[in-house]
Amino acid sequence: MQLTTRSRYGLRMLLDIALHGDERPVRIQDIAKRRNISVKYLEQLIRALKKAGFIHSKRGPKGGHVLAVSPEDIRVGDVVRALESRPELTECVGNPESCVISGDCVTRQIWARATASLFRELDAIRLADLLVQARKSEILGLPCC
Repeated sequence: MQLTTRSRYGLRMLLDIALHGDERPVRIQDIAKRRNISVKYLEQLIRALKKAGFIHSKRGPKGGHVLAVSPEDIRVGDVVRALESRPELTECVGNPESCVISGDCVTRQIWARATASLFRELDAIRLADLLVQARKSEILGLPCC
C-alpha cells in the first residue's frame, strides 16, 4: 500500500497549523510556501479536514485556519481515514461485496489483519507527538516535515 499525497500533505498541513497557529489563524498561502505544496491542492485538503472536524476556518483580513481540536486529540490514523478514499489495504476488506468469494476467502483475512495492524500503529501516534519532534527540529534549524 502506498499512501497518497492527500494523507502526507494533509498531515503536514495540520502540523504546520499546530506549529504556527498559536497566536492567530494560519493562512493557506503561508502553509503552501513553508511546505512547498500548491495552494490549490491545500484548498482541496482543507475541505476534507474541515469536514472531519480537525480544522476551523476564519474569514477576513485576519482569517486563516486553526485546529478545531487539541493536537493531543488528533490521531494520525484518523487523518488517513479522513483523507484516503479507500484506506484499507485491499478493496475487499472495506467492501466485501466487491468480490464474490470474500466471505470464504482465506487471503482476505490476511489483508484485514494487516489493515487493522497498520491503523493500530497510526492511531498510536498523535499530532501532539509530531509537534514535539517538529519543535525540536526547528530549534536545530532542520526542516520538520
